[in-house]
Amino acid sequence: MTAKLRVALVFGGSSVEHEVSLTSARSILAAIDRGRYEVVPVAVTKEGRWLTGPQTLAFLQGGGQARAEGSPSALLADPSVRGLVALGADGATGGAARTPVDVVFPIIHGRHGEDGALQGLLEMSGLPYVGCGVLASALGMDKEASKRMLRDAGLRVVEYVCLRDRRWERDWETAERMVAEGPGIPCFVKPSNGGSSVGIVKVKTAEQLRPALEEAGRYDHKVLVERALEAREIEVSVLGNEDPQASVPGEIEPVNEFYDYHAKYFDDRSRLLIPASLTEGQVREARRMAVHAFRALGCEGMARVDFLLDRQGGGLYVSEVNTVPGFTPISMYPKLWEASGVPYPRLIDRLIELALQRHRRNSRLETSYGAGSGRGSAP
Repeated sequence: MTAKLRVALVFGGSSVEHEVSLTSARSILAAIDRGRYEVVPVAVTKEGRWLTGPQTLAFLQGGGQARAEGSPSALLADPSVRGLVALGADGATGGAARTPVDVVFPIIHGRHGEDGALQGLLEMSGLPYVGCGVLASALGMDKEASKRMLRDAGLRVVEYVCLRDRRWERDWETAERMVAEGPGIPCFVKPSNGGSSVGIVKVKTAEQLRPALEEAGRYDHKVLVERALEAREIEVSVLGNEDPQASVPGEIEPVNEFYDYHAKYFDDRSRLLIPASLTEGQVREARRMAVHAFRALGCEGMARVDFLLDRQGGGLYVSEVNTVPGFTPISMYPKLWEASGVPYPRLIDRLIELALQRHRRNSRLETSYGAGSGRGSAP
């Protein structure tokens, strides 16, 4: 009998998307094949503490309403450990017990979960993990940086300006002029680093601009101001490493003016149209651009590429690349793959397979150079 793979499912986190992460983790836990995998739940509290043990399941099933309890644990930047270690009351490891792990499935959305920070720790721990690496995660999280990369790769992005370090407070005239000469009004104001539409405001008049900047500035030091298109919201899921594949496109018809946090997670009146009503040419272009964007940012494993389809000009623009897409029951990433012939449990299998494949590939890289390394010696 083949031994089960031990999968550490890491959820929660210290971002404003903590509750969304819990919903995603519950869905994964319900769909994962228990005949193939032994799941080790790892709850990360809003304070950043890592907890393991059966109590974390109560916290997860309670949607975060239950008290966060469990055995304090840590993932060490030491490849010889190959898992989690228990922490003592003083935070020290000492001769603490170890929980071996074969692969990590991080499903923390937002800050410290999909911005490259957690991925860096996982790289240093030497453990295989699901999803993108450090650079792609950081770029995907930072909308301004990713837009520059996508634009340089020849992909269309909506016109925007970036305001840094609350510069509008120090020099309102310059900030106002940058917006007027760039994207103009109406526009969308959003934190550069963020997700789930938290902090996004649609600005329709000049008087609304400053309050919108203040709202977005609560969540990040970089704020984007983007031209507001009359557009359809199209999404494509991408899966793979060296040979990524794109799903059928889907479309979101939000109940509100745009797909904000409330519409995403609390109001079931928004419509998810799968597949999207597009021409064959538009479908091909959306899938081609999704794979192009995935490669442009160096993504691996998974990502969801979001587009804006201009209702007037018909152009397709890359809106953003989400490297830890939602896995909730209503999330587009798994739904699009299901419509493409990959059911939820098989999608989880494939993501774990891709994580192990990438780890094996990266483990073959040389880590020494010089005499005796097999690559020659330095001059």
